Amino acid sequence: MKSKNYVIGVDGGGTKTITALAGLEGKILKMAKSGPSNLRNSGIKRAVLNIGEGILKVTENFEGQIVSCFIALAAVEEEYRERKEEIKKALFKIPGLSKILKGKLIIGSDQLTALRAGTDKKDGVILIAGTGAVCHGWWKGKEAKVSGWGWLNDEGSGFWVGQKAFQAIFKASDGRSKKTLIKEEVFKQFNVKNKEELMAKVYGSIDLPEDNFVRNVSLMSIAVDEAAKKGDRVAKEIFTEAAKELAKSATQVIEKLGIEREKFPLIFVGKMFESNIVFKEVKKAIKKVAPNVKFISPKVKPVIGAVKLAIEQILGD
Repeated sequence: MKSKNYVIGVDGGGTKTITALAGLEGKILKMAKSGPSNLRNSGIKRAVLNIGEGILKVTENFEGQIVSCFIALAAVEEEYRERKEEIKKALFKIPGLSKILKGKLIIGSDQLTALRAGTDKKDGVILIAGTGAVCHGWWKGKEAKVSGWGWLNDEGSGFWVGQKAFQAIFKASDGRSKKTLIKEEVFKQFNVKNKEELMAKVYGSIDLPEDNFVRNVSLMSIAVDEAAKKGDRVAKEIFTEAAKELAKSATQVIEKLGIEREKFPLIFVGKMFESNIVFKEVKKAIKKVAPNVKFISPKVKPVIGAVKLAIEQILGD
């Protein structure tokens, strides 16, 4: 690799961190995966270690110069806006990183990078529904955000659906609600034989690093999808409710920005939109409020948005 200028983009999420090394033209040269770096769930110390691991991986045997690095983190603009310098200082304390990160270092929102992964426009709306859920919009200098308050809220997220699935299994077992295929799908997914083993698997992960518990609960959303595909009524009801919550967040942002009649991109990001029920119902509800919206499902990972923003810091818009 010849010596010249490069950038790094980092997408820090609730279950993993994706880091990319790229040239100034945007070509991705190397990507790496490390542990979670959601500040709210993991804390600064653990998040920084996982970010540092990703950066060291993509710059291993690297001879060029990093002129810009954009690190996108969940919750950074909510609770951690005033602690960005603390995060930077912690990164520089990791052996080898201060030498690599000599150029511009920007810490920003994962919501902004997700938007830029789907469009080159600066104005638009991003609806994220993965482990957590949030909707954020930008329009002619105005900004609006709804949801994104952590996994105990974040209605319509993978964690929220997983929690509903867990409840459905035990309510059905008690006779308090309808029987559901979700139980068989969850048992298969977690390789357990009965409710007691499932409880041990899920509740036992609470004492492990926090993301294990969050991840285990969120993974149940996959089982709900499988049950829904087989026609399970309870699974379909959960996904329909999830879609209503996600659409509600999006329409709130649209109304706050006053763009109901405007043409604007709305970017979908997250595993929840792999469900046909969720995707179809969310789009239908949003169209009723904003008929001119253009729906976009990015063909690239959100980390590409971080790479774009890193490049802009050097080359401008």
